[in-house]
Amino acid sequence: MTIPSLLDASLIGGAGRPALEWHGQILTFGDLESRSNRTARFLLNSGLEPGDRLCVQLPNSIEFIDLYLACVKTGILFVPVNVLYRDREVSHILSNAEPKLFVTDPAQIAGAHSFDPTRPEARLETSTPTAIVYTSGTTGASKGAVLTHGNWTANARNLIEAWRITAEDRLLLPLPLFHVHGLGNGLHCWLASGCRLRLLERFEHAKAAAEFLDFQPTLFFGVPAIYLRLLDIAVETARRMSAHMRLFVSGSAPLPAQVLEDFRARYGHTILERYGMSETLMNMSNPYGGERRPGTVGMPLPNVEARLIDGEVQLKGPNVFPGYWRDPQATAEAFDDGWFKTGDMATCSDDGYYTLHGRRTDLIISGGFNIYPREIEELLLEQPGVREAAVAAIPDRIRGEVPVAYVAGDFDAAHLEAVCRHELASFKLPREFIKVDTLPRTALGKVQKHLLPRPSIKQQG
Repeated sequence: MTIPSLLDASLIGGAGRPALEWHGQILTFGDLESRSNRTARFLLNSGLEPGDRLCVQLPNSIEFIDLYLACVKTGILFVPVNVLYRDREVSHILSNAEPKLFVTDPAQIAGAHSFDPTRPEARLETSTPTAIVYTSGTTGASKGAVLTHGNWTANARNLIEAWRITAEDRLLLPLPLFHVHGLGNGLHCWLASGCRLRLLERFEHAKAAAEFLDFQPTLFFGVPAIYLRLLDIAVETARRMSAHMRLFVSGSAPLPAQVLEDFRARYGHTILERYGMSETLMNMSNPYGGERRPGTVGMPLPNVEARLIDGEVQLKGPNVFPGYWRDPQATAEAFDDGWFKTGDMATCSDDGYYTLHGRRTDLIISGGFNIYPREIEELLLEQPGVREAAVAAIPDRIRGEVPVAYVAGDFDAAHLEAVCRHELASFKLPREFIKVDTLPRTALGKVQKHLLPRPSIKQQG
């Protein structure tokens, strides 16, 4: 199945129905269809062809949606870029993806409004690539996960069935669309089900209660850091906010069991936790109608096969990507006889619930964003006076965990912080630069991060 064939029941069949609320505007599904068709023709007229890459670095907006739908209708590969990324990070993506166009300002596609609103013809199949989503690798170099029409549609159909999403739902979405959580779950479940969406540019704690009370959503997708912030809201207001709610979903980082319990006590709803990643979209979910077990990510979704090999989760299914962009070696290393090796360590209960126990590598997940220490370490090692550098995670009440840097040599911590602020996204900035005489290593030279001294900084929150 292709994405247009999945979404046409809404975009064409439900053309007159309200679809999207954005900054006071209300657009119908028909509006989205014609806008994205105009954008598609604009891109084709600008010289892009099927298979070409379009990089997009925009915050949540109608134009982001226009561009994405235009790409999936034409065969142009959509490459979302984190809006927090700096030149160093963006340069790697541009060098690897080699886009024909890089959109960083909605004004770049303002000319699309004068084009024909009918959909251009395109040859699309289930296996046709639609997007390249860059996800950091353990070496610090980002790899582009190629996702197909079949990947996105399998994911959307699974979630709509598993979470019982219908056209009667009202989805409040604060997640960034450049991330697969917002794009894969939020955008596709919305358009495929025909429900009504209020899209926020970002989650703002001070405005959260007002958004809930005004929009009266039935669905909400968030990350643990958002749910922790929602616990600051008074019980009386929280109960009013959740009066029309049917389902709260959490993902992108582990949800602490205590947050689930505290949220249930305050809002009267049990958050549904699930498990996915850029290369596979959604793999597992706690049940909608059964026990949502704290600390677990539930069971494999329909048509998703899972196994544990030496404690590592490995997966098969129509949701699993075919490989990394222009990286056959990384693709070959990522699969074992057709099974995708996730790098996530887990255990499975006798009744089939999976519990994740961290990464086989030292990935840090901070507020739902992936941070690979090697990338930060390499930047630090480029600085004068730095002899050794290691980055590790410490617990954080709001973001789950945050990075700290251990540095040996003659360096100025303020300079290192300034360099990191300039070169890296803000969520990758080490919270402290700790001076050490040397890094603890094994006889073979591997850094033993568990032997690094614990920092003295207070947890954030």
